[in-house]
Amino acid sequence: MTEKKEEKKDNKKYTYATGRRKSAIAKVRIYDEKAGKSEIIINNKDCKSYFSNNNILLEKIYSPLKLLHFEDKFYVSVKVFGGGPNGQAEAIRLGISRVLLKMNEDFKKELKAYNYLTRDPRKVERKKPGLKKARRAPQWKKR
Repeated sequence: MTEKKEEKKDNKKYTYATGRRKSAIAKVRIYDEKAGKSEIIINNKDCKSYFSNNNILLEKIYSPLKLLHFEDKFYVSVKVFGGGPNGQAEAIRLGISRVLLKMNEDFKKELKAYNYLTRDPRKVERKKPGLKKARRAPQWKKR
């Protein structure tokens, strides 16, 4: 039975890329235009139900597709884990941008102009010994 599933997956051609942000990792697959439906599926859910109608996060996800006028042309499948909703949305955006770049190198100028190909390296700073947080020192008392 597992062999049949593998055969079905091989029939559909897709392009793959990974996007990261903070501790969120998104594995993005964009299937050919011939795949039929044009939607974004995140962890086997529709993107609108996954982000519970948060329009700002949905805008982030769709922004590279809207920039290149591909909103209704591709079927996008995403597996995302780690981080919070904002980090996950930005990781998905980076993954989608990287896949579009793999599909056509001509998109690089437009995607780079909006910083969609730049990975945001900022992460949470670790807590240091003797401090309450990463930089917050205990209150100093003279007397």
